[in-house]
Amino acid sequence: MRRFERPRMTIWLALLGLATCSLPVGCGSGDGQRRQQFLDLGTAPPGGAFFPVGTAIAEVLNEHRGEGRWRIQAKGSRGSLENIRRLEAGEYQLGMSNAAISYFAIQGERGWDKPYQVRTVVTLAPNVAMFVTKADSGIKSIADLRDRRVILGPEGAGFEMFVTPILEEHGLSLTDIRPLNAEQSRAVDLLADGAADAAFLGGAVPTPAIQQACNNMDILLIPFDPQARQRLIDKYPFFQPAVIPATTDRDGQKMATYRGMTEDYQGLDVGRMHLITHASVDEDLVYELARTLWEHREEVAQRHPVGRTINEGNAAKLTGVPFHPGAERFYREAGIWQEAP
Repeated sequence: MRRFERPRMTIWLALLGLATCSLPVGCGSGDGQRRQQFLDLGTAPPGGAFFPVGTAIAEVLNEHRGEGRWRIQAKGSRGSLENIRRLEAGEYQLGMSNAAISYFAIQGERGWDKPYQVRTVVTLAPNVAMFVTKADSGIKSIADLRDRRVILGPEGAGFEMFVTPILEEHGLSLTDIRPLNAEQSRAVDLLADGAADAAFLGGAVPTPAIQQACNNMDILLIPFDPQARQRLIDKYPFFQPAVIPATTDRDGQKMATYRGMTEDYQGLDVGRMHLITHASVDEDLVYELARTLWEHREEVAQRHPVGRTINEGNAAKLTGVPFHPGAERFYREAGIWQEAP
């Protein structure tokens, strides 16, 4: 029996070595080879933009990771809220988020239990959103939403964080309306069926859900009160003006952006999509991630149109959430850093 102890110990040590090499930080060698890093990127449920955009980003980064420096896995999640919490817990290293939700997270306000140390890697597409209703609903203004059934977005997605300030500046609170939860495509069905009076819809322009609504019924994009809109822009760094043009070019022809539009809509970017990380993530790693995305931004755009927003005027755009030092260092070197006003 004793003569078998050494081989069994050798096998055990070999297995232990294999297990060690499967750890998230990867395996290095004595000659200084860089160790692979396994990174999880939280997205959102399929159906919205976060899931395909996060997947596109992960694919491009994986294709250009160099000397085995990282392997990124895009993971479905419930969206911004979960991604921020998992970044804080160290379960994710990257995540998709809405800048308004991230802003309140770093402040520890609007339902967050403490300040969360999230940081921006790259600013992406604007989220141009507004309240939408049927043209014959009798609702003509945001103030008219009082006591009405209003869809605010999917349950647990955190849309209330940017809807609540909008209501407040128009003299309402969440308790003044009858809030409902549904994803955007379902919200359009509820509007058409009369099960809801209005819905908060948005995204990149044109937004598919609003196009769907236009095809099913005559709708009204409920206008913002001009003074309330300006107060929101002045008060919160993530709110920015966004005009939806009455017409857009499609295949060389001028067509209404949304069916029935005859004049520009003075709207709001209610919080840009952005890729975030945690403040504790290594600065050199984030520098390399930002650099790689910038250098291969056209490949991201080939996978999803949002990739086109990784450009000189937008990638380093300030939204009220600090950039990670690694990302800021790269954008300064690239000459596209935007100083705070």
